[in-house]
Amino acid sequence: MKAIQQDIDERTNLTSTNKFELLLFRLGTDTALNKSELFGINVFKIREIVAMPSITPIAGTTPHSLGVVNLRGQVIPVLDLPSIVGCKPQTGLNIMLVTEYARTTQAFAVESVEDIVRLDWKQVLSAETSGAKGKLVTSIARLDGNTDESRLAQVLDVEAILQMVSPSDGHEVTEEKVGAKLKLKPGTIVLAADDSFVARSLIEQELKVLNAPYEMVKSGKEAWDRLNAIAKSAEAEGKTVLDRVAMVLTDLEMPEMDGFTLTRNIKQDARFHGLPVVIHSSLSGSANEDHVRSVGADGYVAKFVAEDLADTIRRVLPK
Repeated sequence: MKAIQQDIDERTNLTSTNKFELLLFRLGTDTALNKSELFGINVFKIREIVAMPSITPIAGTTPHSLGVVNLRGQVIPVLDLPSIVGCKPQTGLNIMLVTEYARTTQAFAVESVEDIVRLDWKQVLSAETSGAKGKLVTSIARLDGNTDESRLAQVLDVEAILQMVSPSDGHEVTEEKVGAKLKLKPGTIVLAADDSFVARSLIEQELKVLNAPYEMVKSGKEAWDRLNAIAKSAEAEGKTVLDRVAMVLTDLEMPEMDGFTLTRNIKQDARFHGLPVVIHSSLSGSANEDHVRSVGADGYVAKFVAEDLADTIRRVLPK
């Protein structure tokens, strides 16, 4: 029991070192390249991994739905991940990944599970930056360090997958949901960072409805670099960052630098004293919320509920 608890503590504490663990799995042969590629999902999103149980088909479901399973009293939808990504399993759908994501539980059927690897976020490149334009992939992980010979794994954008398979009306952004428009200090913006194009689109919709000027970036490192550039520019004009940035809104899982590290960097730098930071993430649970508090974030909101995000932004903005 002590060893198990130590392992849990070690995994939880990875967030303080810009590291994370990636579950690697295969989906079969890519129909375009005729190769079997490695894919990955953050271990924090995986509730459990089980051998494929008996699935009950549901009439009238979407093409990528296999049906539902009854797992210890909970009925969970099962999605055909190879079909979604465009792969054909060679040995069948043998494993089920049960995931908890943005307040929902669902399972993904895969061909095989390969390994769990511990990586630094610096080993992960934005899919757009690396030239991988697929809308279902957020980033590319270099598994053996930052060398040209490193094995690569595609980190899937679960947000985009779920939105594609089962579009949610609850994600709709309207004036009725978000309430009155914000009144930011003149000349300031909201600096927002998220590596998922679906999340960026929803955030942009909300900030537009709230009448909040914003700048959107795709990683924690981009946000940190942009913040430093703004600070330098403001200093040259005899001003501070607070004259240019009203708040920072950041995801947790991002290539190169995660949201924990970004938040910690901001809160430990005297130049950014008083700058509110809100973490907006699909990673939920008490362990993550404890870390949000430990790095000094001013707010935490789970993705994606327009009302909750608007309420949190209003609460942390300087009055």
